[in-house]
Amino acid sequence: MLTELHPQALRIAGLLRERDERIAVADGATGGMLAASLLTVPGALDFFVGGGVVYSLRARDVLFAQPRDAYRGMRGASEDYALLQARSIRDNFAAEWGLAESGSVGGSTHPSGAPAGQSCAALVGPEGEWTKMTQTGSDDRIANMEAFTRAALDHLESVLSA
Repeated sequence: MLTELHPQALRIAGLLRERDERIAVADGATGGMLAASLLTVPGALDFFVGGGVVYSLRARDVLFAQPRDAYRGMRGASEDYALLQARSIRDNFAAEWGLAESGSVGGSTHPSGAPAGQSCAALVGPEGEWTKMTQTGSDDRIANMEAFTRAALDHLESVLSA
């Protein structure tokens, strides 16, 4: 999959480099594939400052440094939840952009009850905030991880190109 996503990662890298801006990434149901895709670009340190896979409450607490009550009333795989994560990862890594994905890939029950095949990619940058919901209607874990990664990267490239 990384070979397939590399051309898009090169385009995204070019857009960020043109702007002289950097991004931090919070992978959720994508399991690290967002960061891995961007890191296929040689010299990624020019535009990529870091991130992490947020797959537990402990990871969420460490990467986002938000009090637990900041999430009150929120549910995973939702716009408000993903936006909070995108803002937090951007701020905590001192980047211009924050990209976060929160989803339910299937194969097991999501802790917040989100349906399998649902993902939200949130992007926060100098000009605003954007979200993109993806619904595959599938319980195929691996296919959903790939679909969520593609959707988030498409979302990122679209916003940067606008």
